[in-house]
Amino acid sequence: MSDPFDLTEAAPLDPTNSIASVPPWLTLLNPEQQEAVEATEGPVLVLSGAGTGKTRVLTTRLAHILQSNLSKPWQVLAVTFTNRAAREMRDRVTGMIGPVAESVWLGTFHSIGVKMLRRHGELAGIQSNFTILDTDDQMRLLKKVMEGENIDSKKWPAAGLLAVIQRWKDRGLTHDRIGVADAKELYAGRAVELYRLYQNRLLTLNCADFGDLLLHCLTIFQNHPDILEEYQNRFRYILVDEYQDTNVAQYLWLRLLSQTHRNLCCVGDDDQSIYSWRGAEVGNILRFEKDFEDAKVIRLERNYRSTPNILAAASHLISNNQGRLGKTLRVAGDATVDAGEAIIVRGVWDGAEEARWVVDEIEALHSRGHPLNSMAVLVRAGFQTLEFEERLIATGTSYRVIGGPRFYERLEVRDGIAYLRLINLFEDDLAFERIVNKPKRGIGEATVQKIHLLARSEAKSLFAAAQDLVETDDLKPQTRRALLAFTKNICRWRTLIDTVAPADLISMVLDESGYTEMWQNAITPEAPGRLDNLREFVVGLEEWETIGAFLEHVGLVMETQNQSNDDAVTLMTLHSAKGLEFDNVFLPGWEEDIFPHRRALDEGGDKSLEEERRLAYVGLTRAKQKLLISFAANRRVFNQWQSSIPSRFISELPEELLDSLIDFGVYGAGSGGTMEEETGRVVLGTGRVGALPIAIGDGENWGVASGETSLPYKVGERVFHQKFGYGRIDAIDGSKLEIEFEKAGWKKVMASFVQST
Repeated sequence: MSDPFDLTEAAPLDPTNSIASVPPWLTLLNPEQQEAVEATEGPVLVLSGAGTGKTRVLTTRLAHILQSNLSKPWQVLAVTFTNRAAREMRDRVTGMIGPVAESVWLGTFHSIGVKMLRRHGELAGIQSNFTILDTDDQMRLLKKVMEGENIDSKKWPAAGLLAVIQRWKDRGLTHDRIGVADAKELYAGRAVELYRLYQNRLLTLNCADFGDLLLHCLTIFQNHPDILEEYQNRFRYILVDEYQDTNVAQYLWLRLLSQTHRNLCCVGDDDQSIYSWRGAEVGNILRFEKDFEDAKVIRLERNYRSTPNILAAASHLISNNQGRLGKTLRVAGDATVDAGEAIIVRGVWDGAEEARWVVDEIEALHSRGHPLNSMAVLVRAGFQTLEFEERLIATGTSYRVIGGPRFYERLEVRDGIAYLRLINLFEDDLAFERIVNKPKRGIGEATVQKIHLLARSEAKSLFAAAQDLVETDDLKPQTRRALLAFTKNICRWRTLIDTVAPADLISMVLDESGYTEMWQNAITPEAPGRLDNLREFVVGLEEWETIGAFLEHVGLVMETQNQSNDDAVTLMTLHSAKGLEFDNVFLPGWEEDIFPHRRALDEGGDKSLEEERRLAYVGLTRAKQKLLISFAANRRVFNQWQSSIPSRFISELPEELLDSLIDFGVYGAGSGGTMEEETGRVVLGTGRVGALPIAIGDGENWGVASGETSLPYKVGERVFHQKFGYGRIDAIDGSKLEIEFEKAGWKKVMASFVQST
């Protein structure tokens, strides 16, 4: 095998010296795929729609280049985003042309960056044996830098600063290239200085973080043209997978390396660019033709995955985006192929009914012979999984969560459960250890060790030992006060366990302990999601009458989750689903503020709306045969009901492709409608999804799902609510009422939940 580090220039190659006979793998390609494989010279952009054979094109192109003797293996650079994709590509190419493929520079951006820095790192200030730090090590190092500069980590969390620094690195910015507009007033105006100190500390320790792996390469290329020239001469062909997901640093790195031979082939789909929050710049793929004026653009539009109906719906939806290069998916093969089932869109009363409907449909499909493996529930945000997990558990349906832990396994939820465990049972030492210093109270490891020693010597629980220890002078005054406050709070909350509803109690605990505030102040990408999970956790506790019953349920759930089953429903977020496919796909929660997500729109405006639409497009194109979309008229959010309207994306689906049997009219008992014999529902009217107004209910409850309505109430009026009793209206906010109830206190409720007295 040739030395992959040998940069000597090989003899000129004759691009016309191709193999005499057509290799078998070319005969398996459609015309567009074959064109993408054989267009070897010059810049090429392959716009590969969902399910159009992107991986086949990439691997076949690489095999074709090598088998045609256009290049030596070590003169080809192939870049992917994941190690799994790199392994799959290498295995496929090796299967086509043999072990010669092993010499190709094939790997992730980071792995190729490491390979370069092992040879030239000293030019960027690090030695060849440098260590790559993981996130935890980065955080510890940055905290030390901040402590040395007397930065208040409570006011300016290290996690937030690390996120800022990583974003700068993703944009290819060293600390000396950050402008005033980029720095703003972050971290009291000292963010750039802290970045410089952090970077100096990394170099002193001979370490690099993931952002450095390309940033150092850029620095070397810009400051040492001879090194850049070596690599430019070396790489005759460059292939890039998932180009729409590249960040600025990756974009600059690729442009520099491709300047000499200009045989850069980028494969991607601008309609599936959904990772801006990780630094991806959809503009990289959109301006490819401007960056390379002689670029050839090849569109792969023949889909080998989904039915014509699904493809037509996805294409119609994404056509509403302005920032796209444009392509239209169509089914591969015979044009007379069956169009497939209509897309089912279902409006339901609330989240609980939505979960029941989805799981009922899953059971019905399973009973008709569809394996559970063929079904997936794809949600916009992680917090949405709880109701589906609970329903799947209740029905004994096997499921798996992909791309993250199950709901009750998530860090913030486990913390909340630990508080309840300790409140319920003071002897729960594991729960005590988990939360005694969470959020941080100044109770460090040394203090916890003292508590352990006392507990062992006196055969007590850790909580009881802590109560004893605070009565002594064995602790520093500040630590003693913190531990005393913690134990008193636990005892106080314990007194409320029989009189306060579990949901109200955990809400009180999370707020009074400072746990919610900790995540509110955390300037990290995952913090908003953790807050959403905590809110859903509180809502989930409304179903339980006692803390003990809930904790028993969680214990059984966790035990069930440890039992694996190969045939299981997949539950995951839309972001995690990219690249996957399922026969039957459920897309719940298609409501405004959930999807498109309100936080995304507030932060990014129209640009974020287009990315949300691309995410919807990804969801639609995961389905091969059956696609089911649902929305709810009402959602419980942090102990309060909120009315919802259908997502604007539903109104962007062609009406003729939707299941026309679903009724989206107004339901309500005694309202002059007609009774459905099978369902017992009263139908007042019908309307297309997305039209205004639409309202739905179940005969006992009903509420507006969209549109404006004139409420028959006024401020000061006395009303009755089935759950909260009698109260008086303080304010009216759209379809919601702010009511001071005689027993339950102040609540905001749906107007449709109350009646005049």
